Amino acid sequence: MKIAVVGAAGRMGRELVKAIHANEGTVLGGAVEQKGSIAVGQDAGLLAGLGRLGVLITDQALETFAKVDAVLDFTVPAASVEFAGLAANARIVHVCGTTGMSETDDAAIKAAARHATIIRAGNMSLGVNLLVAMTKKIAAALDADFDIEIVEMHHRMKVDAPSGTALMLGEAAAGGRGVSLRDVSDYARNGQTGARKRGHIGFAALRGGNVVGDHTVIFAAEGERIEITHRADDRAIFARGAVKAALWGKGRPPGIYSMMDVLGL
Repeated sequence: MKIAVVGAAGRMGRELVKAIHANEGTVLGGAVEQKGSIAVGQDAGLLAGLGRLGVLITDQALETFAKVDAVLDFTVPAASVEFAGLAANARIVHVCGTTGMSETDDAAIKAAARHATIIRAGNMSLGVNLLVAMTKKIAAALDADFDIEIVEMHHRMKVDAPSGTALMLGEAAAGGRGVSLRDVSDYARNGQTGARKRGHIGFAALRGGNVVGDHTVIFAAEGERIEITHRADDRAIFARGAVKAALWGKGRPPGIYSMMDVLGL
């Protein structure tokens, strides 16, 4: 399967290149960077520490998408919306791990999914998606006497908060309780906030150092507390998940899928 990587010179882009190269069923079919990037014209394999692969980084996404079966995209919302449209035109699989999307961005992605097979997830790792599944089950088993708090920590360079994974966990917890996250979420507390609202789901976002990604879901009641945690120490887990998603998506009809679909959860 020929797979392209957009944002190929970035930290995650290089991990994606390595994951494609390491998988027996995939080959790097293209590498894209934004116009003006100093990486344009360089060999994607060299940048990823693999040696020369003969795939030069380009700023021509449309031409690249026409030659591949799938694209892996961990970039920024505006770029991902554009790539979704191009993937729709090319009728290829678009694996999107970009977070921080607005409602307008979501609508554009949904429109592109009429013609593209789009697999979206705030986190592509197996462990995190198992955590999401467990969160939903635990939330369904416990009543509102158990307060739910979601704590996440990432490196200092992360630009969106809460993380996409934290929001996945929040949606899972809300789904387990049969409510809308929009109606019960508390994203920030400061000053005289008053007592915690029964049934609400709280979020706390920590930033510092080079933390790849830590997520904890806390179920706290009178006299007892349940905590489930996932810690990511290597971005390679997300890259391997993205490649798995691309392989799963090949031949699937257009639409929006999740890693839960890919993993059968």
